Amino acid sequence: MTEKPPRPPAVGCPRLLSIVLLFIAATTARGVAAEPAKVRFERDVQPIFSAKCLTCHGAAEKRGGVGLSDREAALAELHSGLYAIVPGKPEESELLRRVASEDPSERMPAKGEPLTAAEVAVVRRWIEQGAEWPPHWAYRLLERPAIPDPANLAYAEWAQTPIDLFILARLEELGLQPSPPADHRTFLRRVTFDLLGLPPTPEEMEAFLADDSPQAHQRAIDRLLASPHFGERWARHWMDVVHYAETHGHDQDRPRPHAWPYRDYLIRSFNEDKPYGRFVEEQVAGDALYPGDPQAIIATGFLATGPWDESSLRDIREDTIDREIARYLDRDDIVHTVMATFNSATVHCARCHDHKFDPIAHEEYYGLQAVFAGTGKGNRPLDADPQVAKRRKALQEKIAALPALRENVDPRLLAPEVQEEIAAWEAKLANAASPWVVLEPETYSAEKGSTLTKQSDGSLLAGGERPETEIYTITASAPIENITGVRLEVLTDPSLPHQGPGRQDNGNLHLNEFTFAVNSSPADLVNPKADFDQQEWTAAMAIDGKPATAWGVYPEVGKPHQAVFELREAIAVEGDATLTFRLEQTHGGGHLIGRPRLSITSAKAPLPLDVNSLPDEIAEVLRTPPRERDNQQRASLAAHYLHEKWTAELASLPPQQLVYCGSNDFQPDGSFRPAAAPRPIHILHRGDVRQPGEEAQPGSLSFIDNFGGAFDLDNPSDEGARRAALARWLSDSRNVLTWRSIVNRLWSYHFGRGLVDTPNDFGRMGATPTHPDLLDWLAVELLESGGSLKHIHRLIVTSAVYQQSSNAECGLRNAELFFSIPHSALRTPHSFDSDNRYLWRMNRTRLDAESIRDAALSVSGMLDRTMGGPSVKQFIQTPGVHVTPNVDYRNFDVDDPANHRRSVYRFIFRTLPDPFMETLDCPDASQLAAKRNESVTALQALAMLNNSFMVRQSERLAERLRNERPELLEQIERLYELVLNRQPTETELSAFAEHAGAYGLANACRVLFNSNAFMFVD
Repeated sequence: MTEKPPRPPAVGCPRLLSIVLLFIAATTARGVAAEPAKVRFERDVQPIFSAKCLTCHGAAEKRGGVGLSDREAALAELHSGLYAIVPGKPEESELLRRVASEDPSERMPAKGEPLTAAEVAVVRRWIEQGAEWPPHWAYRLLERPAIPDPANLAYAEWAQTPIDLFILARLEELGLQPSPPADHRTFLRRVTFDLLGLPPTPEEMEAFLADDSPQAHQRAIDRLLASPHFGERWARHWMDVVHYAETHGHDQDRPRPHAWPYRDYLIRSFNEDKPYGRFVEEQVAGDALYPGDPQAIIATGFLATGPWDESSLRDIREDTIDREIARYLDRDDIVHTVMATFNSATVHCARCHDHKFDPIAHEEYYGLQAVFAGTGKGNRPLDADPQVAKRRKALQEKIAALPALRENVDPRLLAPEVQEEIAAWEAKLANAASPWVVLEPETYSAEKGSTLTKQSDGSLLAGGERPETEIYTITASAPIENITGVRLEVLTDPSLPHQGPGRQDNGNLHLNEFTFAVNSSPADLVNPKADFDQQEWTAAMAIDGKPATAWGVYPEVGKPHQAVFELREAIAVEGDATLTFRLEQTHGGGHLIGRPRLSITSAKAPLPLDVNSLPDEIAEVLRTPPRERDNQQRASLAAHYLHEKWTAELASLPPQQLVYCGSNDFQPDGSFRPAAAPRPIHILHRGDVRQPGEEAQPGSLSFIDNFGGAFDLDNPSDEGARRAALARWLSDSRNVLTWRSIVNRLWSYHFGRGLVDTPNDFGRMGATPTHPDLLDWLAVELLESGGSLKHIHRLIVTSAVYQQSSNAECGLRNAELFFSIPHSALRTPHSFDSDNRYLWRMNRTRLDAESIRDAALSVSGMLDRTMGGPSVKQFIQTPGVHVTPNVDYRNFDVDDPANHRRSVYRFIFRTLPDPFMETLDCPDASQLAAKRNESVTALQALAMLNNSFMVRQSERLAERLRNERPELLEQIERLYELVLNRQPTETELSAFAEHAGAYGLANACRVLFNSNAFMFVD
């Protein structure tokens, strides 16, 4: 075995890049007859087909009978009797003849740039070598590749992890060698920004530089992975991928105040290192697979991260074609988000026809739409405490079972212990006579056309066509001589939506104004109270004189409610006095009272809420002596008592929180409400809703090796079961796309680009892996580690390839210094790998917008590290013309505490983004952002110098420096420690001191914030 060449020492430049091996290899090989290089289809041929051929000869379209999407189609006999490709025989291959032809009428491609001579040569050599055509790399079975043998690698001692051996093998294959490690300061700054999105503190840097043990890097990495800020950093990446925002987008960009729990779920999941398979399952079907886990329900916020067309999905009629189109488009967004995020698959390209380039059938796309046929986006109530959630569910199930128990005279209702409770309750009722006297309506009318029908209990049942608004006027005689208060009951009835008490589709009502008069003289109503007030819609609003406010009872629908109003001064009634009540319901949307009943009292204040109002049937049973009641009456009484008991316990539970998520269980919004069952999904010809074909069945993709996409559902009408089946399909170890996709995403965030440079497209039009074996090794490693993402992070950041210097030029100077090789004689990596695809050095990346903003807050001492909770609005919000508010970023107070939260907690508008963050390349939140643009523009420099936020942080930083150091030169040194994690050079110290002396210390801070040394990771 030949001796390994020595590794040149890093002398004279902290960033060594030696390419001497390339030079030696080139000179040693001179005069040796080289065999033709082996052509690899995926690396060498597939990119040519993708760029020049597949548009006309893909999976969906095979012009002239030529298909180049798979080997079987490519080798098939053509209509002419010829063959496009004959393995081993380029002279008989029609494809080669046509691409090499100089005759424009024959040459292919017919349109666009022809193949270059080099590309033709590659195709020719490939056919000569047998036209090997393995299955597409992304769809092949996942097997752990062998780690390259260090004995065969010249620079094996450079490697620290198996990752390095894969990288090194490819570098040596290309005649390259890796770069030496970055200095310790650069490494800690790089890894801290990578894992936390924040700069290291001077104290952390000092401790790291002082630690000269071999474990120093590992200890620093472990500390960062254990930090709670790790989850904040990686949640922000994920929010890009799934286009998370907190407004609907489209023309009605209404805010979503309950979207933020999903963001907190992400932070918690990354911090806890939740197994990736479980992470996938929870986001697609957590409510169905793990119903007892509130976090799993919150996770389904993933399905609702995208835009939602309020105009088309809520504000137009249910039966219109536009509403149907909107539903298909909304499902398309969900399908696209799911499959691009977890499988890096462009399934949405099959919406109108079979995918042109990948084996995704038109029918399979609509099978995925069928998975979400019952899924809507809305606010879902949930209990954050699992025990409360369990108790609520149990109570709801018991209440729901009562009607059947009552109907069947179930023995459980007649049990002695139940009857004993009823006897005690009945005795209590007898000792608590109601002070309220129910009025008998004499006249009653509805101005907008509703019908009012008098009931035997003194209530009025509304019916007929439901108008948008309504005003009831009711009169009655006074049965008592002194009136101190009035009561309005809103009762339930089977004829009302959800049994009422309102006529709106969701069972709600809005009483805008309630007035009472005696003989036409208005009474002054005060001290309102109700047994339940909808949030921000209270009984007090029914007497505030403001038509825009009202009393509502949502979500406590399906049960009676009451509101009580005292009279400021008691009214003495004489003779035939007429009592007049006016109930104004002018909110709109059919929020009308379904069954009102009025009462008065002469009791002294404070007036009681009579929570013991009884239905007529139960009151009749109570009038029957206990010994004379039959079992049906006893069962009815027991059912009523238990209903009231359990309902009261339900009401006593802690209030539920709301999360905006994808579900079939959410609060209705106008005419947009949960589907009773999954809607039928039809395979649309060319994606046209007016041309429906066969009904699609829920399923997924079938092209992955040895892993089908059909679902075996016990109950296809169960919306949750459909999503659960897809979730399990996605998380299955046989779904090779899932595991390749996520490790590629992790790699791309650490290195600035993925092993596959198209993170959302692993199809044939996407990029091919630069290191396919490494990609598969990482995917298997993730699987076998139990889905630990932190394990993959640790492998990456402890690798020598990650710890390399990013400086290429100093390597050339070292080569000249140690090997006396003239610079002009060196073949540099820039000549054939200028964009560093094969990682012969570390990539130099710019800080993203959030890291820039958070780093400025951190070094100025103003960063609020509070985690979680509702998003902060770093803007002034005022009502807009319609539902989209006016948003003012410019005049927002830079010293507002909201401005000091980490950027992951800022409220994100789709159509009204923060101009400062947008300038720094924050992506459009209406689009999936698999990777961000990374630009360097004059506009960014102007924003960094002049934006009010950066100006204020510069001032705050200057204050900190003056508080921590007494002298100007010491302040400049501290400035460099905080902002750049190093000491200034003598030249820098002098220049900054001079600038600070002339223009102020805050301006010196602004200059350093605007430097490349701050804006770039290293």
